Amino acid sequence: MSHTVGARQAQKQQSRRALLDAGLHLLADQNLASLGVREVTRAAGLSPAAFYRHFPDLAALGVALVEESLASLHVMIRSVLAGAGGSEELIDRTVDVIERHVREHQPHVRFLARERHGGVRQVREAIDTELGRFAAEVGAALALQPVSRGWSDEDLRMLAELYVDHMVSTAAAFLEAQDADPARERHIAATARLQLRLISLGRRHWQGG
Repeated sequence: MSHTVGARQAQKQQSRRALLDAGLHLLADQNLASLGVREVTRAAGLSPAAFYRHFPDLAALGVALVEESLASLHVMIRSVLAGAGGSEELIDRTVDVIERHVREHQPHVRFLARERHGGVRQVREAIDTELGRFAAEVGAALALQPVSRGWSDEDLRMLAELYVDHMVSTAAAFLEAQDADPARERHIAATARLQLRLISLGRRHWQGG
């Protein structure tokens, strides 16, 4: 009996995975608002009825993709936070980590970049909520650094959001440059490093709002 239940659960997880993969694949060329359930199930090799056993609607599928996409982004941000703040080495490493992340998670990055300001409210809100959580984590890490001594919670939050926004926008820029002239990628990397240096310099001299 337990074997039957286990096999059924595995099949259910496989079907859900197929729907997520199909959705992500289709969203490479369109936004979620233009996607249809039949289109997703056809790509997944499942029936529309199977879709509704996993998701009440396409917005829920989109939110699940947000959670999956931002899980990998979370790993990237934590990797960056593991280094010491403000050094040239950290700045170079941050940009390298972002560029590598885009290469390894291109479909997820593309989905986030498109849907962050897309037409499905639930997905926009899910992205904003998760990025807010990341900013809170970054702010907590920044608060532990000596250069942040005396900073208010509001200023730390502002700085954290600036870092997170920079990472996301840099990832989107690298995504757009994929398969283009390599010089464009080098230009994006150089610009990102300059922006981080500017943020780092401003941070050292910030006196509060």
